[in-house]
Amino acid sequence: MTMRIPVRRPSGGGTRLGRALAWTLGLLLAFAVVPAAVGPTPARADNPIVQHVYTADPAPLVHNGRVYLYTGHDEDGSTYFTMKDWRVWSSADMVNWTDHGSPLGLATFSWASADAWAGQAVQRDGRFYWYVPVKNRATGRMAIGVAVSDSPTGPFRDALGHPLVENGEIDPTVFIDDGGQAYLYWGNPNLWYVKLNPDMTSYSGAPTKIPLTTAGFGTRTGDPNRPTLYEEGPWVYKRNGLYYLVFAAKCCSEFIAYSTAPGPTGPWTYRGTVMPTQGGSFTNHPGIVDFKGNSYFFYHNGALPGGGGFTRSVAVERFSYNADGSIPTINMTNAGAPQTGTLDPYVRQEAETIAWGSGIETEPASDGGMDVGYIDNGDYIKVKGVAFGPGASSFTARVSSGSGGGTLELRLGSPNGTVVGRCAVPPTGGWQTWTSVTCPVSGATGTQDLYLRFTGGSGYLFNVDWWRFAPAAS
Repeated sequence: MTMRIPVRRPSGGGTRLGRALAWTLGLLLAFAVVPAAVGPTPARADNPIVQHVYTADPAPLVHNGRVYLYTGHDEDGSTYFTMKDWRVWSSADMVNWTDHGSPLGLATFSWASADAWAGQAVQRDGRFYWYVPVKNRATGRMAIGVAVSDSPTGPFRDALGHPLVENGEIDPTVFIDDGGQAYLYWGNPNLWYVKLNPDMTSYSGAPTKIPLTTAGFGTRTGDPNRPTLYEEGPWVYKRNGLYYLVFAAKCCSEFIAYSTAPGPTGPWTYRGTVMPTQGGSFTNHPGIVDFKGNSYFFYHNGALPGGGGFTRSVAVERFSYNADGSIPTINMTNAGAPQTGTLDPYVRQEAETIAWGSGIETEPASDGGMDVGYIDNGDYIKVKGVAFGPGASSFTARVSSGSGGGTLELRLGSPNGTVVGRCAVPPTGGWQTWTSVTCPVSGATGTQDLYLRFTGGSGYLFNVDWWRFAPAAS
């Protein structure tokens, strides 16, 4: 993958999602209609889990002690599903999410022309396969492509050079059964499946249409062409011998419903609502995984400033199945899932590992990975549940500045909380010209929410690639 070093935009422009006032007002408005969204101030809220770009259509994957989250990317200011690439995020604790950038886009598929819509990535035999719907330039119809990588964060390449399957329908999801048989499901307005071969890039037989009966998928009223609730966005998995098919129901606005079956192809029985219609987006999209002994439900809403049906944001809730295996009703919250474990400040942490960010953006870094950039005075990053233990003695960060630099403040508890350290960031002669700065730290003990607050003059100040604390001597 060719590294693109972005051109620094003029100060005051760009596409950042808001400043402090906009965050406050936007979050209050966005969550005013959410029944369960009572509580934390914007600085402490953890839903949506990404704040510096719009994300949609979450597809979680558990791998090697982390949750990898594959999402779509709504362009800023969209008035349609304007989507050109997909994004990857990961977390070891469900609250601090690392931005891995965009390892897959429309340009990956030479035959695709538009519409980087909802997909899913799965792992098999050490490789990662990402199934996505895109518009086939030759036919003008939606088709399902598949990209492959040796890493969950990419880069991904087109596995075939042509569609895997094409019938004009969307929203692929893949499920690998206990015996190793993989199934690809997709569809709107219908619901289809094929049996994938072990290579995951071809299939046996012809696509099969799943009967959309009211017994299997509920009853929709008011639309004779759509007698059942099934709309789009299927998500299939198996738990305790029962097969679950969770889906977006009854456009528009959609809610999330589910059905169950004794086998991967049915017969399906409608089981009810998972998440009612709420949240400021007329679409929704489910993703469910188990991680570190808990179950998590991912979805999207329109909760960020400027958010709505075409500018969505991914969020997550922890839940527990009922004793009979049924899924409880889950409401959107701005609190999000609780943290599992803590974050270790004494190992290198990527600056783009964020529980909540205000004002910042991310970009590809010349040293690899991503960095946090486009930083103005007063912007900040929250890192949740940092385990300082007996205490830290110093802080080191990898930084760059093509302007006059600034100060990186280390605060505890809030953006205006106790200062435990200040690192001066000098000019480095370029936005991708990196140096390390170190400053003393005092008072950082126990487990705390850490805020990296950026201060300085006008215009963009500096970039941050990674950071690490040093423990105090015993």
